[in-house]
Amino acid sequence: MRRRTPPPPAPLPQRDGVDPVRVRLPYGGTWATVREHLVERLTGAAPGMVASMFDAGLIVGADGRSVAPDAPYEPGMFVWFHRELPAEVTVPFPVEVVYQDAHIVVADKPHFLATTPRGTHVTQTALARLRHELGIPALSAAHRLDRLTAGLVLFIVRPQERGAYQTLFRDRRVRKEYEAIAPYDPTLVLPRTVRSRIVKERGVQAAREVEGEPNAETYVELAGHRGGLGRYRLVPATGQTHQLRVHLNALGVPILGDPLYPEVTGPVPAGDFRRPLQLLARRLEFTDPVTGTEHAFTGTRTLQAWTSYDTWACGS
Repeated sequence: MRRRTPPPPAPLPQRDGVDPVRVRLPYGGTWATVREHLVERLTGAAPGMVASMFDAGLIVGADGRSVAPDAPYEPGMFVWFHRELPAEVTVPFPVEVVYQDAHIVVADKPHFLATTPRGTHVTQTALARLRHELGIPALSAAHRLDRLTAGLVLFIVRPQERGAYQTLFRDRRVRKEYEAIAPYDPTLVLPRTVRSRIVKERGVQAAREVEGEPNAETYVELAGHRGGLGRYRLVPATGQTHQLRVHLNALGVPILGDPLYPEVTGPVPAGDFRRPLQLLARRLEFTDPVTGTEHAFTGTRTLQAWTSYDTWACGS
């Protein structure tokens, strides 16, 4: 069995907090040149893009030198390049740093900003912004929040320590507390613990509950109510996709501003930042696996539908 060679460090710097693309040329195949392989591999690229990148010297090898257009194909070879990114609408809200030391950064993410690069959201992500603003190219995320959810996210400064922090979430040793604004139902008996089985199918926007062994658990408590609205405190014991949104919807009190529950509505146009989902990751508590410090962080953001419902409802 062929031993896998670890990739060398990237010879290109980040661009706007985004890493260059790394491609390893596979073993096998009949490609004569590196260029021939990349043209076939990058089938989604615009016609002529790969050729123009080679001509401009934008595809480099491990030594940082441009790969010639006629460079022979070498199985196992690594090449790097920066992909041309589509224009993204700027999310006009800051990422607030709540805490920073030599090991971690805890940030309070706004609504509408993705946590990490994915799909059409690349530079307009909390990770890319923080890498650029804090000058920490190696920064990585220990977990993710949905793009539409605001609140606390834990980032790791040192790549070699990433596994230790991610293990906290895997082993459910992080206590997370959320806040949500949803309709108030005086007949709903709270507090209670909601348990169900949630599945999220690839290519389907909304998750759903099905029969079977529960894989999602959320403690739900009413923290206050007024004007027909309830302020809910949510403590998840698990981390299924859209878990809190699914559970409140199942209780008959869907979160305000939710475009998926109880029904999927049309996509929000890019740049429409009105009526954000009223869900907030309010608190994170954990024992630091590297320093042993007991951490407890509380965000400072508020949910607009609770502080000024008319302003939120009007989208101003």
